[in-house]
Amino acid sequence: MKLADLFKRGKTVFSFEVFPPKRNNPIKTIYETLDELQELHPDFISVTYGASGSLADNSTCEIASAIKHKYELESAAHLTCVNSTRKEVEEVLKRLNDNGVENILALRGDLVPDVPPKEEFRHASELITFIKENPYDFGISGACYPEGHLDSRNQVEDILNLKKKVDAGAQHLISQLFFDNEVFYDFVEKARIAGIEVPIEAGIMPVVNKKNIERMVSLCGASLPAKFTKMMSRYENRPEAMRDAGIAYAVNQIVDLVSRGVDGIHLYTMNNPYIAKRITESVKSLF
Repeated sequence: MKLADLFKRGKTVFSFEVFPPKRNNPIKTIYETLDELQELHPDFISVTYGASGSLADNSTCEIASAIKHKYELESAAHLTCVNSTRKEVEEVLKRLNDNGVENILALRGDLVPDVPPKEEFRHASELITFIKENPYDFGISGACYPEGHLDSRNQVEDILNLKKKVDAGAQHLISQLFFDNEVFYDFVEKARIAGIEVPIEAGIMPVVNKKNIERMVSLCGASLPAKFTKMMSRYENRPEAMRDAGIAYAVNQIVDLVSRGVDGIHLYTMNNPYIAKRITESVKSLF
């Protein structure tokens, strides 16, 4: 099933993201995680393209295929392009198709320090166009950034670039994490004004420790509202309290988003079934 079809069922979509194990960790660890996530019945699970974004030893295809065929859940494989050639991307597309993976989240990907980009793809919209030119029938999703991509000069430019992704063939969008729902609502309104009509899922990341959030904020530029920073300051030296407060904050975000009619919730699980279960059990009646 194409992910875009999930949004035609008249219910709010609820999905997860997982990532492959680090290169030195056994592959079985992700399947232990998926064994538990399967019991939560998400609408789909997306699989990131690995920490380095490289083709070598990349297990994204294997995991996405297992989610689809072993766990009988819909899956989406992340695919980055800035560090790949067209030939390399063609090989990945063939591998995904041969393994029965029907959906791709098309991303530019992060630049790797001291490694010059291949320059055959500069933007995710170019990757989407390339996927559409190939003979495979993939459902294509794209990423969006409620506070603007770090490389964009302003939000107007960022939304114009997002429109290019949709015009190229993206049928569904997943947002970068955010901690202020009003920022997301403002972004969605501007996207709709710009003529972007595809479903937009809200990306929610539960915060379990201060180090984790500081790293993510440095990577994506998400702003931290006052109530969030107060929570971190109060509980940063009490790990269990910080975990519980982070879960509660994410649940409150989700309740507000669903009550305001969001198309979907995409939970960044960080491969932590315990946290995913706590959140899912708190909000499952909303979906």
